Amino acid sequence: MIEFRIDRHSGVATYLQIVHQTEQALRMGMLEPGDKLPTTREVVEATAINPNTVLKAYRELERSGLVEAKRGLGTFVRRSLGSAVGDSPLKAELDDWARRAMDAGLDRDDVAALFGYALEEHFSTACKETS
Repeated sequence: MIEFRIDRHSGVATYLQIVHQTEQALRMGMLEPGDKLPTTREVVEATAINPNTVLKAYRELERSGLVEAKRGLGTFVRRSLGSAVGDSPLKAELDDWARRAMDAGLDRDDVAALFGYALEEHFSTACKETS
C-alpha cells in the first residue's frame, strides 16, 4: 500500500502532492489496477492533514480516470500509467548515482537541481529534434 509523505515546505499544494505521489507509484509499478488506496482516515492519521484535502486529491485522480471510488468499499486504481519503470535496469543505475551524489556531499535540493537540469537539457533537445 502507498504511504503518502507531505512536504509542508515544498510550495506544492498538499492535494497535488498526493496526486503526484499516486501517479509516481503507478509509473513505478507500486500500484496496479485493482489496488485499493488508503482510506481518507488512514491518510489523515498518517499525515495530519485535513480530510477534505485527501478527498480533493482522490477526486482529481478520479477525474483523470486513474482511480474509481466504490461507495462503502474505498477508492481503487482503475489503470496504470505506462510501463512499470521500477523494473527497468536504469532504476539500479539511478539508485547508484543518487548514492554517489550523497557520498559527494550533495543534498536533496542539489540532486533535484542537477537532475532537473539534465532532464531539461536532454528532453527539451529531444522534443526539438522530433518536431
